[in-house]
Amino acid sequence: MSRILRHSNWDALLLGLSFAHTAAVYFAPSIPLFAIGVWWNSNTISHNFLHLPFFRSATANRFYSLYLSVLLGIPQTLWRERHLAHHRGQSFKVRWTAAIFLETGLILALWALMLLLSPRFFRAVYIPGYALGLGLCYLHGYFEHAGGTVTSHYGAVYNFSFFNDGYHVEHHSRPGEHWRHLPHLATNEAKVSRWPAVLRWIEIVNLERLERIALQSRLLQSLLLRTHERAMRRLLAKLPVVRSATIVGGGMYPRTALLLRRLLPHASIRIVDADAEHLAAARPFLDSSIEFRHERYIPGQRDRMDLLVIPLSFNGAREEVYRNPPSPAVLVHDWIWSKRGHSAIVSFLLLKRLNLIVR
Repeated sequence: MSRILRHSNWDALLLGLSFAHTAAVYFAPSIPLFAIGVWWNSNTISHNFLHLPFFRSATANRFYSLYLSVLLGIPQTLWRERHLAHHRGQSFKVRWTAAIFLETGLILALWALMLLLSPRFFRAVYIPGYALGLGLCYLHGYFEHAGGTVTSHYGAVYNFSFFNDGYHVEHHSRPGEHWRHLPHLATNEAKVSRWPAVLRWIEIVNLERLERIALQSRLLQSLLLRTHERAMRRLLAKLPVVRSATIVGGGMYPRTALLLRRLLPHASIRIVDADAEHLAAARPFLDSSIEFRHERYIPGQRDRMDLLVIPLSFNGAREEVYRNPPSPAVLVHDWIWSKRGHSAIVSFLLLKRLNLIVR
């Protein structure tokens, strides 16, 4: 393969996946598949190819550029010039070259053929999927550089699936570096997000605002209690008798305290929250047996209670809680992909799970 591929034999994997992409959209076309295909391929195979063309042969690179153009509906030469201008920090102006005309012409020819042979499919499946894929690409690119700052994501699952695309600060520092080497360039000085770029909008969602919405709807309150109770009941069954519990953060709607009172009727329960408004909002939902403490929970401090509950909105060192549980048992609200210890999914819709860590 080294006689064919210029930079690494690993690029054969990207080539194979690009052909698998074509097979997938041919044999099982759907709006989600078109959308995810455009987004994923553009940020992995296409992105790596425009920086480091795979083949030693210039002719092979030109033909592969034509192939990706038709597959993604995006002229690759145009995409390459725009992207490299972005790396140079320059504004982009379209220069209509022969390569761009050819790639654009092939895309339009494919669209015309689909419109002629299967107009309903073209309008109802391909175009919505294609438009959604471009939207995901825009979202991805926007949050990689939100606020004018380049941001990395070091999650193993994402970087395995996207060929180290999460190492974005490192990529900008060395845009000509092969994707396999980017993890070796990681630095503590990089701005890092726990979210992949396409999901980074979650960082600007105010969890307190969501709690206020739930506070105004009995239907939402009931739904939240049911979904959390199933997971909590399953995990509490793994513990010996719990006589006392501390809940960090009461929240605007104290579902954890309500559920612990229901599931542990004889346990002493206290809520620790630094926000007096949160405590005031929680009191009407709870009986007088619940203890309220207006103070800040200090991450890492030992807790004499049998069970400590950490909320999803916890601002402290969550990893430290996992590594060194401050109580005999710690129940941690976390995102659905963060499975630790004994674990139960709360809701796929809410992207949430509960993790139980036993010391």
